[in-house]
Amino acid sequence: MSRIEGFEPERDLLPWCKGAIFDLDGVIVDTARYHYLAWRRLAEELGFEFTPEHNERLKGVSRMRSLEILLEVGGISVSPEEKQQLAEKKNHWYVEYISALTPDALLPGAREFLTWLRERGVKIALGSASKNAPLILDRLGITGLFDAVVDGTMVEKAKPDPEVFLKGAGLMDVDPRECVVFEDAVAGIEAARRGGMKAVGVGDPEVLAEADWVVRSLAECLPTGGASEGSSEEKKLDSSPEGVYNSDTKCNVKPF
Repeated sequence: MSRIEGFEPERDLLPWCKGAIFDLDGVIVDTARYHYLAWRRLAEELGFEFTPEHNERLKGVSRMRSLEILLEVGGISVSPEEKQQLAEKKNHWYVEYISALTPDALLPGAREFLTWLRERGVKIALGSASKNAPLILDRLGITGLFDAVVDGTMVEKAKPDPEVFLKGAGLMDVDPRECVVFEDAVAGIEAARRGGMKAVGVGDPEVLAEADWVVRSLAECLPTGGASEGSSEEKKLDSSPEGVYNSDTKCNVKPF
C-alpha cells in the first residue's frame, strides 16, 4: 500500500538502497509545455488549430503516433516521406525550445535531493524515454550528479517494460533489488515493480497508488520536508500550454 505521508528517505531508503533511478519529465523538470509548443506550431503551419484538449490525446504516445493524431485532428493525409519530414521538423523545434532551458527550470527539491543522496553514498541514474535527455541534463547543469544515464536511444521497449530501469541498475553495477525508482507515471511505477525495484511515486497519490510511497515533489523527500524554492505549482509557472505560446510571436516561452 502506498503512502502519501511518512516517507523518510533516511529511514526508508538508506538502510538498504544503493542506487536511485529517476525519470526525467515530471520528476526533475517539466518539459511537456515544450512538446505542446512544437506540436501547436506544426499544426499552425499546416493551417489548423491544435488545442490543449487535443494535446491531451498525445500523453504517453510515441512521437509518430502523436503526429498521426495531430494530422487526424487537422483532417490531413500525407505520404510516409512527408510524415517523417514533419516529425523531424517538430523535433527540431522541440530541441530548439529545450536548448533555452536553464537550471532555474529544475522542479523544487530536485538538485538538493540528488545531492543529498550522493553525499550518503547512493548511486544515481536517469531512466528516461527521452532521446534528448543528455541535452536537458546539460542545460539544467546537473549532468555531474548522475553516475549513469539511460535515454531513449539506448532502449527498445517502452515502459511498463523494465528495460530502461534494469539498464540503469546495470550501469551503476547495483542489484535491482537494492534500487529505488522515482516516477510520475503509472507505467513507470509498473516498470519499477516488474524490475524488482521499490518505487516512489511523484505526484497524485490516487493515480500512483501502486507505488511503495508517494510524494508530491522531490522537495518532500528532503529532511525539512518542504520546497526550498517555492511550491511545485509556483515553480511550473503556469505550465498550461497557453502560458508558453503566443500565436503572434510564434514562441513566447516564459522565463523560469
